[in-house]
Amino acid sequence: MRKKTTVLFVCTNNSARSQMAEGILRHLHGERYEVYSAGTEPTVVNPLAIDALHEIGIDISHHTSKGLDAFKGIHIDLVITVCDRANQTCPIVPGAAKTIHKSFEDPVGNKGLASFRKTRDDIRDWIVQTFQEQSPGEDTRVKP
Repeated sequence: MRKKTTVLFVCTNNSARSQMAEGILRHLHGERYEVYSAGTEPTVVNPLAIDALHEIGIDISHHTSKGLDAFKGIHIDLVITVCDRANQTCPIVPGAAKTIHKSFEDPVGNKGLASFRKTRDDIRDWIVQTFQEQSPGEDTRVKP
């Protein structure tokens, strides 16, 4: 059995975008990726992020907001910053083999659940495109 690629999504508060990305990638490709999320200034998981994913059959109600310290000493194959602020304040995660940035609109403080749905759909579309299924024997590295 092939070792799973570890992916860490990073956002400022680890309350919405990184949590949704973690849940979506794990749901779609959990057999190939060990997926985590963290924040540069963690708070709590936003209930509207939980609701938005619940609508598409993904349960993140058990998720907790974590800081980057939780991943010290753990090899991470890929870090993906999903907000500009996290990208600016934490461009390098020690132990990460590769870091990429993909900014998504912050749904917090906007138009309630509708805003979370839009961000959820944007994240899901990007994950589907970026983490495409590979044929057996193909290179399984993430396409930037």
